[in-house]
Amino acid sequence: MTLLKWALICFVVSLIAGGLGFTGIASGAGSLARILFGLFLVVAIVIVIVAFAIGQAVF
Repeated sequence: MTLLKWALICFVVSLIAGGLGFTGIASGAGSLARILFGLFLVVAIVIVIVAFAIGQAVF
């Protein structure tokens, strides 16, 4: 959940910086938000797959 929170914070910083004209900062924060969100998705999918595997092993 922390990865998702940081991705959202970076996204908001990117939007604010882009709105104020700081395109370099907006681009960096947007890239960081994209990486963090992708990492969050990978971790979430792995956790779901492991949960199903453990559930089938138990039942």
